[in-house]
Amino acid sequence: MFSAKNFSPQQLSALTGSLIAVPISVVIFYFHPVWWIALLSLLVIFSGSFGLILFMMQHFIYRKIKLIYKLIYQTKASKREEFYYKNILPQKSIDEVREDVEIWADQRKAEIELLKKNEAFRKEFLQNLSHELKTPIFAIQGYIDTLLNGALENPEVNKKFLSSTSRNIDRLVNLLDDLDEISKLESGEQLLYKENFIIQDLIKEVFETLSIKADENLIHLVIKKGCELPLTVFADKEKMRQVFINLIDNAIKYGKRNGQIEASAYKIDGKRILIEISDDGAGISEEHLGRIFERFYRTDHARSRKIGGSGLGLSICKHIIEAHEQAIHVRSSLDVGSTFGFTLESKKD
Repeated sequence: MFSAKNFSPQQLSALTGSLIAVPISVVIFYFHPVWWIALLSLLVIFSGSFGLILFMMQHFIYRKIKLIYKLIYQTKASKREEFYYKNILPQKSIDEVREDVEIWADQRKAEIELLKKNEAFRKEFLQNLSHELKTPIFAIQGYIDTLLNGALENPEVNKKFLSSTSRNIDRLVNLLDDLDEISKLESGEQLLYKENFIIQDLIKEVFETLSIKADENLIHLVIKKGCELPLTVFADKEKMRQVFINLIDNAIKYGKRNGQIEASAYKIDGKRILIEISDDGAGISEEHLGRIFERFYRTDHARSRKIGGSGLGLSICKHIIEAHEQAIHVRSSLDVGSTFGFTLESKKD
């Protein structure tokens, strides 16, 4: 159905001018039945009404609309925008203008929601950071105070306390190094040095690096059968080494004794390789899956801190993979295990 709300200012002015001119012209013809006089009256009244209504709309109504547009975009108008305000905007119907304003309002609403989420995330991050820093700092402070209060003279105690202080200092250094790593990755300051290399060879190197830790937990590190065929990827080898160390180290920490960690690699298309690290450990409950890549997020705070680590490993993995313009994901079930997977660009000629 034809709707007046979709009229442009010109169409609305023409319609209103016609509604004024036609009845008046009919009345004039009724009292003075000369066709050319009625026709001339029609043209004059229509032209005058059309011009006056259009002038009023453009100079009073659309001037206000132009101000609304300028307030919406909050910028000094460029030449292109001035052309838009002068020539394009007046051609729009009120309904089209309303749609523009509604779109802008929806965008602002989405931005406000994002800001609220970011603010909540920032507060949680600062709280977690404060806790992560306090734990080793307070431990160091306690050991040093005890040593200064006399324990320094006791050779059986001072060595033990100094060793514990050293471990907590190492924890602080690792935490700060990880924070610095994430900051550089987020800001783009951490450059990637991409090269072609066989992904299975790198996985074997990381297995060898972590073999002692895995043996202590009676965990077997293997490459999945059928995935032995060498696949070449194009990525930053040292950054990917860091990703594998973080993922496999986590799998060892939270894996079950006499368990197994399995690495696999698949060519999914001509451009990408899918790599997965799977374990048969305790798994992660569904409520945590959406947040495990956040900084300092722990599924079990008490157990995680007891095991150790900065709480930034998975976040660093996520940033490294995203710096390669790829994606990382996780699948997990309680008492079944977890699988972390990500894609990398395949060999580049």
